[in-house]
Amino acid sequence: MSTRILIAAALLSAAACKPSTPAVTVAAEPGEDRLSNITQLTFGGENAEAYWSADGKWITFQSSRDGRACDQQYVMRADGSDVARVSDGRGKTTCGWFFPGNDRLFFASTTAHQDACPAKPDPSAGYVWPLDPYDIYTSNRDGTDLKRLTNYDVYTAEGILSPDGRTIVFTSLKDGDLDIYTMNVDGTNVRRLTNTPGYDGGPWWSPDGTKIVYRANHPQDSASLRQYRELLAQGMIRPSRVELFVMDADGSNQRQVTAVGGANFGPSWSPDGTKLIFSSNFVAPRSGNFELYLVDASETMATADKLERVTTSPVFDGFPMFSPDGRKLMWASNRHAKSEGETNVFVADFRW
Repeated sequence: MSTRILIAAALLSAAACKPSTPAVTVAAEPGEDRLSNITQLTFGGENAEAYWSADGKWITFQSSRDGRACDQQYVMRADGSDVARVSDGRGKTTCGWFFPGNDRLFFASTTAHQDACPAKPDPSAGYVWPLDPYDIYTSNRDGTDLKRLTNYDVYTAEGILSPDGRTIVFTSLKDGDLDIYTMNVDGTNVRRLTNTPGYDGGPWWSPDGTKIVYRANHPQDSASLRQYRELLAQGMIRPSRVELFVMDADGSNQRQVTAVGGANFGPSWSPDGTKLIFSSNFVAPRSGNFELYLVDASETMATADKLERVTTSPVFDGFPMFSPDGRKLMWASNRHAKSEGETNVFVADFRW
């Protein structure tokens, strides 16, 4: 066994043994009538993209805790206890998801390319997201048996497992544009679902596995398309204008759901598949105040009057996901932050 593997194993063991801060109940904001018994599960750093296992007993999330400069992948029990790092501590990770049985999960990582965190974009580019060289990996819940699932060496992330546990939908730059793909859980049978020039990402299966919701921005003129491609060539994307779309699981019947402006992202489904919940800053598109909204999944080009606001905090609220039984909502928020930029995971009872 190499020295690096021994060190990684020791770090994983130390992370698994570190006690977690007990969850605490916090007050809802005025107007958050659908939410009650709001509980804060994480404390300190940036904690986000928290997703339940299929039985609701475990949560996987990404975090820059412990003084890290960028995210690693973690797991915890649904009550916030037994927090443990899963990823190897190298590079940066994002977008984790449990396989059935909860003993194994997959996530995206830059570990093949970087020991340290990837460089951040030049501030002169304005508000952009970096397209770091992620590939998708699988590992046991304790971080052992790390295996690489994709080998594209370009941005490949945002993976979500289908309800039947057989197929992963994900976003990749592997063919030169940001598009949505599916593949079997062993990495075979890769199929491209989107082809329109522009950004397609953040895909999420409907509860019955027949549809996929995603976010997209398709430049409508040559100048906008040129600007998009120039940023893409620099490994960046400007996500300030994205709307929600829905398509069938095979990529057919693509339909724009929202038309409200601003950045609309992180969509997922209600347990019965009739509604979408997502985050948006359309009220103040230049601000960082994102709120959660509901919209009927059957809508086409829905305007603001078709949305129902779920959160009302004056800060970021995003990455919503309902529990498997539909009784709870989990999301990430800057509310109750003790320092600037702190983001934590919250869960609340949800009133239908």
